[in-house]
Amino acid sequence: MSVKALEKILGDTIALINLARKGIEYSLFQSIVTTGPFTIKEWVNFLHITERTLQRYKKENKSFEPLQSERILEIAQLQKRGKDIFGSTENFNQWMNSKIIALGGIRPKELLDNSFGISLLNQELTRIEHGVLA
Repeated sequence: MSVKALEKILGDTIALINLARKGIEYSLFQSIVTTGPFTIKEWVNFLHITERTLQRYKKENKSFEPLQSERILEIAQLQKRGKDIFGSTENFNQWMNSKIIALGGIRPKELLDNSFGISLLNQELTRIEHGVLA
């Protein structure tokens, strides 16, 4: 699956459930990493795995476990939504790296290591989308 094909199903919850259960192939993950703003070290933190494990996935072209696949998809979904709301990938990435007062002075990307943080960022994006900034 390509990143473009993934972007088409990011709004289809059933397709995302099935893809997460099946497991994201390393090649798709690599494409997401290449087109996104996060480093491999950041992804290792988001996915709670070691760089060595990630290298093994690459070498063996192994698929990620369902929980890791779900996190990858949640972050990909958040990236697409952020790009749509901010008008460009660059503007969204700038927001992700800024200390946000509404988040207690935390950089949004620091919250991507768990589902609660991703949910909080989606809530904040909804407020921004509707012009409710406080």
